[in-house]
Amino acid sequence: MAQIIPFRGIRYNPDKITDMSNVVTPPYDRIYATVQDLCYDRDPHNIVRIIKGKQPSGMNGGDVYTRAAKYLAAWLQEGVLVRDETPAIYVYHQEYTFAGERLVRKGFVALGRLEPDKVHAHEKTLKGPKEDRLRLMRATEANFGQIFMLYSDSLRKAEEALAVAIEGVSPKIEAVDADGNIHRVWPITDPAVIQTVQASLAAKDLYIADGHHRYETAVNFMAECEEKGWRETAPESFGYRMMTLFNIAEPGMSVRPIHRLVHGIEQYDAAEFLAKAGEDFAVERYSSLQKMTAAVSAGAAHHTFGCYTGGIYATLRLRDEATMDNRVSGDLSSDYKRLDVSILHAAILERLLGVDAQALAEQRNVTYTIDSEHGATMVDEGREQIFFLMNATTADEVIRVADHGEKMPQKSTDFYPKLLTGLVLSKMEIEKSAVQ
Repeated sequence: MAQIIPFRGIRYNPDKITDMSNVVTPPYDRIYATVQDLCYDRDPHNIVRIIKGKQPSGMNGGDVYTRAAKYLAAWLQEGVLVRDETPAIYVYHQEYTFAGERLVRKGFVALGRLEPDKVHAHEKTLKGPKEDRLRLMRATEANFGQIFMLYSDSLRKAEEALAVAIEGVSPKIEAVDADGNIHRVWPITDPAVIQTVQASLAAKDLYIADGHHRYETAVNFMAECEEKGWRETAPESFGYRMMTLFNIAEPGMSVRPIHRLVHGIEQYDAAEFLAKAGEDFAVERYSSLQKMTAAVSAGAAHHTFGCYTGGIYATLRLRDEATMDNRVSGDLSSDYKRLDVSILHAAILERLLGVDAQALAEQRNVTYTIDSEHGATMVDEGREQIFFLMNATTADEVIRVADHGEKMPQKSTDFYPKLLTGLVLSKMEIEKSAVQ
């Protein structure tokens, strides 16, 4: 099932880059304009210039993709980036604080065979981001960001072997992100350890937790290469994709909720909306955002949403799960129909507000935030009409829905912390003989 192999990773040269925190970034889709500016200012070799460069200026013009390729080639030639001599898998630990608790999420980076029929996705994707990432991949023929993969193995043989391999060993890479989370990486070249990891995952299914656009982009690029008659000349090529794998049986797996903001609803009236919501939901009002938030958390087992609109703080608790058998259209599993995001989208956004799947895909009426205070402020300022406060989707729910071959609505999960881009890169080796 899961074909995992070591690879000769490309890493920043510690002789030239003394602080890794200055050259790594969040994933490309979390690099907003202000973050992009900060990354540019930190170091002239920050990976942002490759994965999400500014347009135009510098490097003799060109677009962001051709200039990304020029940066990559120049940094390799200058020795800013160096390629490991021995294939390795890379242990990756993230130490972070979540809900007041200090945790460590433990995984490893490897190349995974691209097998779209065997890898389970759980979220729908959009055309724009895939085209953007494909253009970058065509120009650079490299992997920069990670695919965040989950698997389930209660025996934990891979984790035990990797723990022994790094015991007492200092990490080769250490970086701190903007939230103060610590990211550490250890290359593992011992063939016996690598074989143990490969064997323990050989019969496992893989689930995309984060990076759906990147995975589909890699599959699309592989199809292009095969159509052109190009050949893989090394394991680091278009048939494999760099990914970070985490066992959900390990502690330290945290998921944040992604809240919804609604705008552009014609003739919207807050009191009328809450009255209609009362058909499927028990509606209770609160005096503050803090009290509403506490009630949403306490009601997590009963499909409870927070709703701030028209100066009213309220919770909406689903009266009867069986209602969703009719509210959610299509031949979908009960696991899907009982997801909080499915309930919100079907019973509230579409049924009561007229925001259907097409409107969501076109990003017409709904925006997203992980910050509840920001969500409430946007309503107070009149830029949004409703703020829906969500509980988090769990990793177990992700796997159950993916096992049915179903995909959740976009922005259903936010695994925390994000994987940093720039810790390890992978350059493809391709022979470009044309089809005869």
